[in-house]
This record gives sequence, C-alpha cells and structure tokens, in this order.
Amino acid sequence: MDGFSSREGVIVIAATNRPDVLDQALLRPGRFDRRVIVHPPDRTGREAILRVHTRNIPLAPDADLAELAAMTPGLVGADLRNLVNEAALLAARRDENAVHQADFVDTLEKIILGPARALVLTREDRERVAYHEGGHAVMGLLVPGADPVNRVTIVPRGQALGVTYQRPDDDRHNYGEEYLRARISGAMGGRAAEEIVYGTRTTGAENDMQQATSLARQMVTRWGMSERLGPVTLASRDDGFLGGGDPFGGGFTKPYSEDTARIIDEEVESILRDGYKQALNLLSVHRDALDRLARALLEHETLDEQEILRVTQLQPAPKPHQPTLANVREAAFVRRDGLADPTQS
Repeated sequence: MDGFSSREGVIVIAATNRPDVLDQALLRPGRFDRRVIVHPPDRTGREAILRVHTRNIPLAPDADLAELAAMTPGLVGADLRNLVNEAALLAARRDENAVHQADFVDTLEKIILGPARALVLTREDRERVAYHEGGHAVMGLLVPGADPVNRVTIVPRGQALGVTYQRPDDDRHNYGEEYLRARISGAMGGRAAEEIVYGTRTTGAENDMQQATSLARQMVTRWGMSERLGPVTLASRDDGFLGGGDPFGGGFTKPYSEDTARIIDEEVESILRDGYKQALNLLSVHRDALDRLARALLEHETLDEQEILRVTQLQPAPKPHQPTLANVREAAFVRRDGLADPTQS
C-alpha cells in the first residue's frame, strides 16, 4: 500500500472471506491490489498441520496422522486444530494417557456427522431409518464412481435420524459427469429403499432431494451437461466468495428466457428421474443385501466400512476408466491419420 516511505519497509496485509463486499476504493492500484487466494490444504498440507497441533500432545503408538489427513478432505487449519483439541479431551475423559487413533476417529465422526442425540424412536421408525440409510450405503457400493462408504449409523445425529458417511479416496478438484450422477443416484437411495420395502414415502428424504435437485440444476445451468441445451452456461454466480465452501453451492441470477427456463426444468427433472430409476433398479436387484444391512444396523446401530462389506457381501463397484495421457495421445494420432473413428472406441 503506497503512502509509506520506502525506508520504513512496511507491508500491509489484510484477509477476508468476502472480497465481493469490499469497497472498490480499497482495491485500486497502490492499495490492496494483489490478491492471494488461499485454498484449503491438500492431504500433505493437512498432515503437516496436524503435526504442528499435536507437538505438545502425547500420541499413542497407533495414532496415524497420515491416515487421519486422508480422512479429513476439505478441513482447514482451524478445523484440524479443533479436531486435535477435541480428541485430546475425549482421551482425557476416557482416562487414557495418550491420544489413540480411535479418539481421533470418534471425534471426527462427531464433527462431520454431528453429536449423537438421545432421541427415543419407535421400532417402526428405527427400522425405516435403517432401510433408508441402508439404501444410501448399498448405492454407494454399487454405483461406479461413487465415493466409498466409510460409515453408516442409525443413531440420531444433529438434525438427522441417521447418517451415511461417504469419504473420497483423494482430494477432488474436478468433477466428472459420471461422479455427479453417482451422487444423485446415491442421494435417491434412501427414498428408493423406503418405497421398495414399504411402498410409501416419508419426509425423511427431504435433505437428500434438496441436495440432488441442487446438483442436477447446476449440471444443467453451470456445467453444460445437458444434451438439449448444449455446452452453455445459463447461470452467473452472484456470490464472490473465494475459497472453501461447498463446490456445488452458490447463488445465481436468471439470464435466460422463459422457454429456456422450461427446458431447464425438464432437463433437471430428467436427471433426477434417471437417478431415482437407477436407485430403484439396483436396490430391487440387491434386495437381500439391503435386508441384511438393515438388520445389522438395527442390531449394532453403527457399522464401519469393513462391516458393511461383510454384511452385504458386496464389493465396491470398479472406478470408471480414466484414460491415461498415452491413451489420449494415441487417440489423437489415430484421428489425425484417419485410421479409425474415435467415436467407435
């Protein structure tokens, strides 16, 4: 920022999460004219941050910070510091002399899934919740491209009566259409399971449908994933928020006609119906696995990844094929020489 003598060596630095609300006079050349966007840390960065915050905390031999860093995509430094502090408090309440990996995992579950609530449910409600969460979990196993199912519980947490936690293997910075559709199908798994088992619908799928609808609408309006509308962006972002947050969120204006709006609605509905149909089909075919998982949840309430695989006797669907750079170069070479039609691969 100018106005200081060069002999004073003063550098003025400011930070904000909302650059869109700043007075433009502050951002003119000579003032705060250089922006440095700080993204959430990657896996290596999270491990380094965890090592900083655990320097003065006794760790048990089984505490694996590298594994913990892999379990915490999207968390920033303040989140990780809170995780370490809460895990240390939990270890103290358990009369332990050091913080174990189980303390970190239980604390992470509380942070991500919400604190457990002492809510008494009828057997009928518990069974319906078990089938609902079981539907999400089974879909997470069966749909190619879905994030691995790490944990499923019918213990009420936060505002939810049950939670299915799917954790990506790696940090994601780009989202393919197959992955987005897998998320929509997975979100529909709870409602589909209830309809298959009970033949009725409840309000329990409200949040699932909100997420699926928001994601489908953005596929159509932001990312050009509609065959009818083509590769066009129909929504401009109103929110200038930089860094962090849900990559599938944001506010939008409406820079298109009523006819286009009608087509958008039809395309969004088509994506959602396709996801729901896929959920119904897969869960109907694998009804036995769904029943076994629901019974196990009623008995144990919470299951981890290995227990889910053992109970359902299912193996996670293979990941979608990702072409290597060599494949891409070879395909480009074939197209240039006219030796093959690339659309017939």
